[in-house]
Amino acid sequence: MPEFHPGNWVEDAVDWLQTHLGWLFDFINTVLTGLYDGINAVLGGGEPLLLAGIFAVIAFWLRGLAAGVIAFVGFVLIDTFQLWEEAMQTLSLVLAAAVITIVIAVPLGIWAARKKAVSAAVRPVLDVMQTMPAFVYLIPGVMFFSVGTTPGLLATIIFSMPPGVRMTELGIRQVDGELVEAAEAFGTSPKHTLTRVQFPLALPTIMAGVNQVIMLALSMVVIAGMAGAPGLGERVYAAVTQVQIGLGVESGVAVVILAMYLDRMTGALNVRVSPLGRRAAAKATAMMGRMRFARYQPGTAVALCGIVVLALVAGGMNFADSGSKDQASGSTNVGKGKQLNMGYIPWDEGIATSYLWKEVLEQRGFKPNLKQLDAGPLYTSIAQGETDFQTDAWLPTTHQQYWDKYGSKMEKLGSWYGPTSLELTVPSYVKGVESLEDLKGKGKKFDGKIIGIESSAGEMKILKEKVLKDYGLEGEYKVVSSSTSSMLSELKRSIQKKEPVVVTLWSPHWAYNAYDLTKLDDPKGSFGKGEKLYNVGRKGFAKDNPIVASWLKNFHLKEKQLTSLEDKIQGAAKGQEQKAVKDWLKEHPGFVNKMAPVPGGEKKEGKGAGKAVNMGYFPWDEAIATTYLWQNILEDRGYKPNVKQLDPGPLYTAMAQGEMDFQTDAWLPTTHEQYWRKYKDRLTDVGSWYGPTSLELSVPKYVKGVDSLADLKGKSDMFGGKITGIESSAGEMKILKKVLKDYGLDKEYKVVSSSTSSMLSEVDRSVKQKKPVVATTWSPHWVYSKYPMKKLDDPKGSWGKGDHIHVTAKKDFKKDFPELYGWLKDFHMSEEDLGSLEAAIQSGGKGKEKESARKWLDSHPGLEDKLAPVK
Repeated sequence: MPEFHPGNWVEDAVDWLQTHLGWLFDFINTVLTGLYDGINAVLGGGEPLLLAGIFAVIAFWLRGLAAGVIAFVGFVLIDTFQLWEEAMQTLSLVLAAAVITIVIAVPLGIWAARKKAVSAAVRPVLDVMQTMPAFVYLIPGVMFFSVGTTPGLLATIIFSMPPGVRMTELGIRQVDGELVEAAEAFGTSPKHTLTRVQFPLALPTIMAGVNQVIMLALSMVVIAGMAGAPGLGERVYAAVTQVQIGLGVESGVAVVILAMYLDRMTGALNVRVSPLGRRAAAKATAMMGRMRFARYQPGTAVALCGIVVLALVAGGMNFADSGSKDQASGSTNVGKGKQLNMGYIPWDEGIATSYLWKEVLEQRGFKPNLKQLDAGPLYTSIAQGETDFQTDAWLPTTHQQYWDKYGSKMEKLGSWYGPTSLELTVPSYVKGVESLEDLKGKGKKFDGKIIGIESSAGEMKILKEKVLKDYGLEGEYKVVSSSTSSMLSELKRSIQKKEPVVVTLWSPHWAYNAYDLTKLDDPKGSFGKGEKLYNVGRKGFAKDNPIVASWLKNFHLKEKQLTSLEDKIQGAAKGQEQKAVKDWLKEHPGFVNKMAPVPGGEKKEGKGAGKAVNMGYFPWDEAIATTYLWQNILEDRGYKPNVKQLDPGPLYTAMAQGEMDFQTDAWLPTTHEQYWRKYKDRLTDVGSWYGPTSLELSVPKYVKGVDSLADLKGKSDMFGGKITGIESSAGEMKILKKVLKDYGLDKEYKVVSSSTSSMLSEVDRSVKQKKPVVATTWSPHWVYSKYPMKKLDDPKGSWGKGDHIHVTAKKDFKKDFPELYGWLKDFHMSEEDLGSLEAAIQSGGKGKEKESARKWLDSHPGLEDKLAPVK
């Protein structure tokens, strides 16, 4: 039989829908998220005990005093588990999903009851919705809406819809046909027949359907925790993946309490709203005689008054407490309340570094939201821009499939650990076993067993298929597959009894900090090379958050630091990961400042604070960039810089006359040689900060086989026979004629004179279209930071030697500004730093040069103290 994969059609359909119906998904996302946020704002905004009191009053009103007391105790128990916020998030998800489901299901059920064709069409759809595995609904939800609230709500609505429709249809159909005929005989309209006869009599069945909708919604929102839906589902998922039995039990009990409360309340509500229910309840109360007080239920008005009073008190307490939360101090409040979304895979190093960054970002004034996800949903979320970054990308092997799929929509933010390693490990008290080779012949010592982890793990496959074979250990040792937690339990038990044991382990791992272990050397390299751990962010994260991106790029942890942090978290109470991080940071003073230095450091005034400094520049990219960079630095150091744009002639004249103090863009010994020769007796050469400069032709990096000027020969057809130039009066254009002649290109290529801006526009257009282009460029220039351009080598030296860029100043500059003179004399910038600064100013736009330079400076913590040190 030929292969048939309808799943491929579904994937194509999803891609098409994402492309053409993005507006619809945005609307759905807005509606669902808005409804959830509104409900959660109410449920999560008050004091837990007062809200528990409100739930108890509702139970008292619907079921009596005993139910009210039990409800209050149940919700208080949730609060003692420290799961109140998660419980309210889960309840909000259930209510939001139930409202939307009921609004759709009840009218659809009525329509199906009154129209056989509708019933026949709806039935198979409901069958599919009800029998499809619940996890499947999360896949399109994540694809269309990324991870979070919306996919969880959408999956919940679909999963809980069938009983609402079926029970409504059943209730309407079960109404006695004679009653309907009697109503019609008396002239009742179809509308009134439905609302006054059928619906009231069918209400018990419909309410039973509503009860089932709510219960199925609760079960689904727990599953939706896998897709990042907030609440108890997220905690249950974390407990399962991290084998946290205590957290799992507590979260499970909280779910049970919510389920019982919702089930009993919706059942009692049926009695309240149904005429038949009220009649049956009144009859049961009457039969109790003198004991009827036990079934006392307050009237609706009394219950409503109690709820309003408790709600007002809860709201007032929340308002009074709203300003009491700790905030970062002014000097470290870098984030100013900006929200960042973080995700992590439940692996030890991912948990440790994620909670570490959460704590540090909070100390720096950000508001990080942290969510646990599996690898697939996490990378999808990053690619869709819903999650800002994660810290546990294993490359180039373990997570390569996700990088291959989403690499164009993500960006690496630096490697912070590596290489990792796989290994076998024994306790250090096992003498004479320090290498895999040492295991041979010692099988009896270890009972012929190597304690492994999950059989599906890649390490287990390598161990069984390669390592044992390479070291001749097959037949002598049996690899016992278990789980990570079981392996660690066996390791702990053996160490407590001082028994020999061999276990599969890897680095980094907290076990090396908790126990005294020996990694067995692998001289044959059978386990293969290790990987590196990267921070990975969404596309554009570094541009939107340059300070945080710079912190992440400079972030590094040593194995001892990481394993001690992991061990601290392992030893903490479940759900107290961030508290464990705080304790670890107390043991490592100064670590936060090194990990996330405050931009500009502590504001320090220089010795020349208060002095006015006149700075001049001419509108060349590197002059604009360095002038506004120094303007920001000098203001931070207490100086009063004045900046003025001039052409080169007037600027050199102003410095010679002492009206300007300094400028940063003197090209010597060639370009500005005429000005230097004329005024050098009245100027000061402070020093060169960049060089040598260069003139060149460049092509995009995707143009293969063209790396030097000599490679251009015979390839004119590739570039349309033209070289895109700049202004015809530019010195570079004059030299270009000589260059082409030296390389035999003068008859093959035509140089198109234009302007610098036109040349850059042509580069921009060609790069976006992935077309070949040859452009006249020079270094330094921001074009190399913004576009993937490569300089063509000039083996014959036809372009000549480049200049150096100097800071030049008035004659008495060193005497008037000794401190500033020292800073400028030691000033240096790399081509990469200068290009990125120029690109940042270009992106900021005209009139925002100073602001753009400030943003760039802040994204390079420690640079200001290096350029302008204050003792």
